[in-house]
Amino acid sequence: MSSSPDSALGPFQPWTFEPIRTERLTLRLMTADDIDDVFAYQSRDDVCRYLLHGPRSREEVIDIVAKYGAATTIAVDHDWIEPAIELELPDGSRRVIGHIYLTVSSVENRGAEIGWTLHPDFFGHGYAAEAAAATLDLAFDTLGMHRVRAELDPRNDASVALCGRLGMREEAHFVEDLWFKGEWADTGVYAILASEWERRRAELG
Repeated sequence: MSSSPDSALGPFQPWTFEPIRTERLTLRLMTADDIDDVFAYQSRDDVCRYLLHGPRSREEVIDIVAKYGAATTIAVDHDWIEPAIELELPDGSRRVIGHIYLTVSSVENRGAEIGWTLHPDFFGHGYAAEAAAATLDLAFDTLGMHRVRAELDPRNDASVALCGRLGMREEAHFVEDLWFKGEWADTGVYAILASEWERRRAELG
């Protein structure tokens, strides 16, 4: 007799957004006060090079911050959150240095997708890994996901390296499957299972 997802994993747990705090970061809903910080990285060519959108105007950032801030619930297929990654700076002030993305691909199959964007000034300090690890904890421990994937441009070395640090395996490399900003581009797919994340989390300490 086959097992249902509920019997194997326990029931899916719908979730309403609450701030997530890590050692150095807070993942929280964006507000209008974050517009300057978000514009500082979403307006940059280098940040948007491997994203589906190009550099955004201030007006576009105003709209997207409102959209991100209104995404508060994960309960059914295609629900998503896109919280700010907020860092406390040495002077005690706080700054949004990027954002993290999580969406439910399938409640029935316990599948989700993760993504991230970080201001380049804050590369090299492990902030993206810290935020992504907290989001994987949310996906597996709170929501009851079985598998989380990331889809990215294989030329994005920083994101490929982050997938490796998180213990995500490369599952596919689609060649020129996407017409992307005037050229054919590849898509890489990385993924990790709940059981694999449990082991990787222990290794990361």
